Amino acid sequence: MPSSTRRQTLIVNRVKGNAPLLALLFLLAALPFVIAIVEGQSISSLLANEAGQAKFIQGLMIEVFILAIFAISYDLVFGVTGLLSFGHAMFFAVGAYLTGIMLKTHHWSLLPTLGLMVLVSLVQAGLFGLVLPRVHGITFALVTLGIAEVFHIVIQSREASKYTGADVGLQGVITPDFLNPTNERLRFYFFALALTLLVYVLCRRFVDSPTGRVCIAARENEGRARMLGFNTFYFNLVALSVASFIASLAGMLHTLFQPIVSPDVAAMGFTVKGLLTVLIGGVGTLSGAPVGAAVLRLMEFYLEKWFGGSAGFILGVVYVALVLFVPYGIVGTWRMRALQVRRGRERLARLLGGGSRAAM
Repeated sequence: MPSSTRRQTLIVNRVKGNAPLLALLFLLAALPFVIAIVEGQSISSLLANEAGQAKFIQGLMIEVFILAIFAISYDLVFGVTGLLSFGHAMFFAVGAYLTGIMLKTHHWSLLPTLGLMVLVSLVQAGLFGLVLPRVHGITFALVTLGIAEVFHIVIQSREASKYTGADVGLQGVITPDFLNPTNERLRFYFFALALTLLVYVLCRRFVDSPTGRVCIAARENEGRARMLGFNTFYFNLVALSVASFIASLAGMLHTLFQPIVSPDVAAMGFTVKGLLTVLIGGVGTLSGAPVGAAVLRLMEFYLEKWFGGSAGFILGVVYVALVLFVPYGIVGTWRMRALQVRRGRERLARLLGGGSRAAM
């Protein structure tokens, strides 16, 4: 087969394999325009970022994208490497506070802030990595919780209030004009969508890489992976570093969209929110994280809108129902059911094929 034909076949196969992702990307890109048309808003007013239902939905979806990026980073640690961390919110909070402090206090631009965030992400991943050779399982989760709680206390302390705002939070962050969420909401929407897609693709490539495969092998049986000659500590540390940077990136996006950084983003409750997002979507699937983020954030908003104070109770009932009836998450259960259906079809085809040959 000529190389050009082989290349064309490879491209066609890749497009077919990513057809659901491409279709979802197209729908999300068209969503603001569809809502504007349905609501009777002109396209020119949409492009001018005038107030309306389309602008509101863009803001809600941006929150979904931020949560999706954070959940992808958590799934990379918990679902892919099997490390249960109760301090993952610290990664998000470091990105959020670092962005706010650099933009507000030191008047940095985004690119130098991003470069500094890469270094800080490696440092905080190293803090978690220090205990990797010594503790495992629930002990590792408790140690990470302790480290994150120390950070949570520090940002609320009086000594750090000049930079973090203490209990009130960091306020008055000035977002760059080209990404101003008020005046450039549509541009911010597409920026957040593109960033979410980029994070997902890069994490997918990481999982499919030899390093990612070793992380999965260590999750399944760390002793056997070591017996084969792999030092699982370094592979887990790489996964932690990547997840730390991605979570910090979500924190940066959060600060740019909502220039008020609350200390709640560093609390354990935010880590639990990421964990619930992953559980709803499907642990270890990566694609389940954006699905879980959309389900969780939209449920929170609409249940609070329709039921007010009863929304928390209804959310709890929904969580229990998902655990009972969708035990592997939405994407995980879908894949399992699809695999069972495909095997059933293959078995039926073999039976029918064998029956027809016997009749002959």
